[in-house]
Amino acid sequence: MTAARATLALAVAVLLAAVFFDTTPLYVPGVALLIAYAAARLWVWLAARGARIEQRPAPRAVIEGEEHPLDVLVRTALPIPAGTVTHPLAATPVPAGQTPSMRVRVGVRPLRRGWHHVDPVTLHIRDPLRLAAAEVRASEAQRVLVLPRIEPVVIAPGGLDGAEARTRMGAGTPRGDGVGKRPLPSEMDGLRSYRPGSPASRIHWPILARSGELVERRLVGGADASPVVVLDAENPEDAEALDRAVRAAASLCRHLAPTAGCMLILPGERVPHRIDPALRAWPGAHARLAVVQAGGRPLGHRAVTRDAALFWVSASAQVPALGSGFGSRVRYLVTPSPPDAGEPAFTVAGCTGRRVAAESRLGAAGRAA
Repeated sequence: MTAARATLALAVAVLLAAVFFDTTPLYVPGVALLIAYAAARLWVWLAARGARIEQRPAPRAVIEGEEHPLDVLVRTALPIPAGTVTHPLAATPVPAGQTPSMRVRVGVRPLRRGWHHVDPVTLHIRDPLRLAAAEVRASEAQRVLVLPRIEPVVIAPGGLDGAEARTRMGAGTPRGDGVGKRPLPSEMDGLRSYRPGSPASRIHWPILARSGELVERRLVGGADASPVVVLDAENPEDAEALDRAVRAAASLCRHLAPTAGCMLILPGERVPHRIDPALRAWPGAHARLAVVQAGGRPLGHRAVTRDAALFWVSASAQVPALGSGFGSRVRYLVTPSPPDAGEPAFTVAGCTGRRVAAESRLGAAGRAA
């Protein structure tokens, strides 16, 4: 039995006892209980009629793992000592209504990547004795896009070839993606005499200090080409494995693009996303990654040169076979469930990246699996 019904029943019982037993003192508590019950219901009714709740426009996009903030303006004609603002996805209710106008913020629990309809908040109005209650609901729901989280790329000691992997340091990017971590560099293939106009980052400074001879690192042919990140969503192990693969692809793009740009190829799309070093195209690519669904295999592109470094990110538990349309001398297979194929070169977003020396090896592994 609720407090309101119990109070009303007690008031009626006391008044009946006063009448039948002709006990005048019992009229006082009986009438007092009836007045309290009626006053509480009238207070809550008037407060609900005069209450207005306005839900401010929230960010259209949030990062996976972050709370979605809902800013709410509550206006009330009467003070509501026990008023709270709630949401189905909020961890705790927020007190509101102590003043005629106040702003509150409700934090919605982190959502999975993709589009979500966020229901409006609700203002619950109660009297101090909990004898009556009413609800006032905001008018409109909101639509929010949850973007995949960006995580650091952690390079294993000795996992990448070349002195450049040991000397180049990342400049750092927002949201902690790569701050203090080494970037994935182009591969090195020996030394040669310095050519005028070559970047200073290629000069081999230890040899210059020892011998005074100016030499530069000779890179693999086409190493200056933008690396390619391919997301394979065919036959994912489960939904969590697909989310980890999407986070890994997003983190690799965000990590590689500031150096020389990169190319992102998504399942079933014939047009690759080109992300320039200034990251002007990154928001659109990030939004496309947020809505990737299970199924679909990447399509080969003529834009992928044989010399570009290729990062194949797969959500499958099996080792995939790369399509014939992806030519590359430098290949990395990135999976949530790492195969037994040697030491990892790097880890990112719960996935492991391993170097694959040649296309034939990866294709044979995929057919064997």
